[in-house]
Amino acid sequence: MMPAGLGQASSYPLPEPHRLKVLIVTDAWTPQVNGVVRTLEMLGRDLRALGHEVHYATPEGRFTVPLPTYSEIRLAIFPRAALEREFREFAPDAIHIATEGTLGMSARAICLKYSIPFTTSFHTRFPDYVRARFSFIGEETVYNFLRWFHQPATAMMVATPSLKREMESRDFRNVRIWSRGVDTELFRPIDGASLPHPKPIWLYVGRIAVEKNIEAFLKLDLPGTKVVIGDGPARHALERAYPATKFLGPRTGEALAEAYAASDVFVFPSRTDTFGLVILEALACGTPVAAYPVQGPLDVVNGAPVAVLDENLEKACRAALAIPRQAAREFALQHSWRACTQQFLLNLAVEGET
Repeated sequence: MMPAGLGQASSYPLPEPHRLKVLIVTDAWTPQVNGVVRTLEMLGRDLRALGHEVHYATPEGRFTVPLPTYSEIRLAIFPRAALEREFREFAPDAIHIATEGTLGMSARAICLKYSIPFTTSFHTRFPDYVRARFSFIGEETVYNFLRWFHQPATAMMVATPSLKREMESRDFRNVRIWSRGVDTELFRPIDGASLPHPKPIWLYVGRIAVEKNIEAFLKLDLPGTKVVIGDGPARHALERAYPATKFLGPRTGEALAEAYAASDVFVFPSRTDTFGLVILEALACGTPVAAYPVQGPLDVVNGAPVAVLDENLEKACRAALAIPRQAAREFALQHSWRACTQQFLLNLAVEGET
């Protein structure tokens, strides 16, 4: 895109579609363990498998400070100059800004300054999260910021059709679908997988924070053992309040897959997630799901008999025990990452395209 300097017109042929250089800018990155990070990691892996070159601009290696109330999320301070050098050195064909943090805003500013097309994605319901922590900040104030941030993008990518309709109803433009997939080789049924706790095992995986509504799960009167995997600002308070629950901390890779496979029901109490990648991960391991009938689970499951969605979460949990594990696995196999990556590629703004 910029072999000699930002903002130069593209006067050379575009690379072949299987040889794009894609820059992904994200404020969310390891060691965070969440759906956004896993989505971006899987996207990069699949893009490379298709022959593309991928570079991530992340908080890693930069001066950062913790995000208030989210200490595990680090925000880069004054990253623009170094980020501009990364733009020049990598010379991407396409730029995707994945988050609305300090890196995302710096990348947006660079693109606008040099008239570089870019795409964005909407992963997180910031208005709900902000309201849960700072009730004095109005919802529309947050949406105004989000509209300002995403408006210049050639496409704002969202995970589901219902979220697309919702954002369009809030006057967001150029909204396109970029669905989510699951690594069905890693997340799979595992013979002999077990956790050393009385069964049935009811599992939650994700950030341990107020907006995830985890306490609605922990309050349930269920037999067996409740298990929580993940970390976050609410963890220590919930550990003290619910000593019978097993808090195992963060897990990734094979250890996470084994926990899914060893559990009897995956419980998803969130009412605010835009998708819920963990739902697909659990299903891929053969573990049925219990959740509220809200946007994320409704979009992921889409009426398939692999989950029970009910406003009575305890009822949903008990009913989910009867779902055949093979049905859950077969459903997940229909949601490959390759199809999602192709969607992402079609949505990209490639420098020099007309």
